Amino acid sequence: MPHTRAITATDVEAIESAAAVVRPGRTSTAAALFAQPLVPMLTVMGVTLLVIVAISTARTADMVAALWAANGLAVAVWLRSGRGVGYDFAFGGLMAFGVLAGEFLAGNGPLLSVGFTVINMLEIGLAVILARRFAPTLNLATVEGACRFILCTSVVAPVVAGLGAGAFLFLLRGAPFLPTFQTWWFGHALGLAVIGSFILALDARAVRAMFNPWRAAETVLTFGLLIAVCVTVYFVVNMPLGFVMVPLLIVIAARLRVLGATAALVVISVMSLSSLIMGAGPWRLVIGDLTERAMLLQLTILFGYLPILLVASLLEERDRLSARAKAGQLRAEKASAAKSRLLANVAHEIKSPIGGVIGIGDLWSTGQLGPVTETQAEMAAMLVKTARQVEALSHDLLDVARAESGAVKVEMRPTDIPGILEDVRRATAMRPEARTLSLKVICEGDGLVALADSQRLAQVVDNLATNAVKYGAAGGEVLFRARRVYDGVRIEVIDKGPGLSPEKQAQLFEPFNRLGLERSAIEGHGIGLALAKRLVELQGGSIGVESVAGEGATFWIELPAA
Repeated sequence: MPHTRAITATDVEAIESAAAVVRPGRTSTAAALFAQPLVPMLTVMGVTLLVIVAISTARTADMVAALWAANGLAVAVWLRSGRGVGYDFAFGGLMAFGVLAGEFLAGNGPLLSVGFTVINMLEIGLAVILARRFAPTLNLATVEGACRFILCTSVVAPVVAGLGAGAFLFLLRGAPFLPTFQTWWFGHALGLAVIGSFILALDARAVRAMFNPWRAAETVLTFGLLIAVCVTVYFVVNMPLGFVMVPLLIVIAARLRVLGATAALVVISVMSLSSLIMGAGPWRLVIGDLTERAMLLQLTILFGYLPILLVASLLEERDRLSARAKAGQLRAEKASAAKSRLLANVAHEIKSPIGGVIGIGDLWSTGQLGPVTETQAEMAAMLVKTARQVEALSHDLLDVARAESGAVKVEMRPTDIPGILEDVRRATAMRPEARTLSLKVICEGDGLVALADSQRLAQVVDNLATNAVKYGAAGGEVLFRARRVYDGVRIEVIDKGPGLSPEKQAQLFEPFNRLGLERSAIEGHGIGLALAKRLVELQGGSIGVESVAGEGATFWIELPAA
């Protein structure tokens, strides 16, 4: 007897930990990367350096920089590296130290440095809280995830901080409130959207894909072209040609997806801001001071180029859904093949013993095994009848298995549809249950010749006729009709029986579904119509039903005309 025990919470944690280690993909690898002990220290150094660079090179509206990338770095690393009250306080303290150090090293006084540090930490903390609340997956590979992250971190958080910065500088230095607020909002939103998105897009799977020789060559060529275009647009030509970036960004999004698009936005932001600070390129043509030019640059990137990130997210989401659909289709095909093999094996196993039962029943009923009473003869007849039903079921199972596995071969040739219908009508009329029915063949027009396998088509029509006789006998009539439709031939088997409700029509071609008649006196196994559907599809046709409850049913087949 095998040893068993209950699975404890410790076991569950161990299993989940092991799965996190071996499971390929974004979460485990990214968590391992950003959980390294040196990551907070490196982030502090990066924040300090970015603060110094921004204040030294990109200051426009009084004391506010046009592009502030430090907060984007801090928010993205904070979101990816961990959480918990203790960790959040420690990481937040390190980020505050980095911002404050950068302010001092860039030359700001104590009051200004402390004030800017408080406002920046307000923005960073608010962005982290909003992202955890409204974009918890941090998944830029979906349109919803990208929109949630950008709206939370790049719109709401910089607005609150921008209001604080405008009020602070107005009270401290008398700086105009609106230009300060606008420059802060757009500059910080740009940094959070571009830098934050790029860091979140750093996925191990995407990075590994870059090491493929062809992908690496494509990446180098694409970004080489992007840099060349940026140099031309922002440093060589004194004309507003920023629109030429859009087609190139679309190509990058289509080929390199989210990681490529975010990296391209970083390149464009750096190149355009450098051009602005140097007074080169198209900014010479903009009338106004440096603050107005910076605002134009920010709006161009935010509203002209950043939406390309959503295109990349849409394409990546489509790729993932397509891969998931293909995997599901593969699993379904494997399951269907296994089912077909099982059906074929069961059918083969049934045929041999059933043949023996039929033989013994025939010998018994005819008295060849000795004298039999009338009751014994009836029992023998019932035995043979039941065995033949099982034999018929085994043949149907074999047909279904062969059809689903593709083993059924159809020989397509011109087939006379009126002749098929007349043959089926005669065979149906010989059945005992059809003696009280009126069976008619109606052919509308000439040239009713379809491209089909005559044997398989006759099998399908015979199946429909059998069902019409079984379930529509109360109507007293079964019609076989053929007519031309567009470039095909339509065959209809019409009965005047009780009809089918829309719910039953939706389940009609499901195998082993008898629509609630399993316990009725009408014989059947519920696989005839499923087999008929598959045989018609193998011949390039379609099959369906039209019915109204209480008004009979019309089963139709459409095949291409010969």
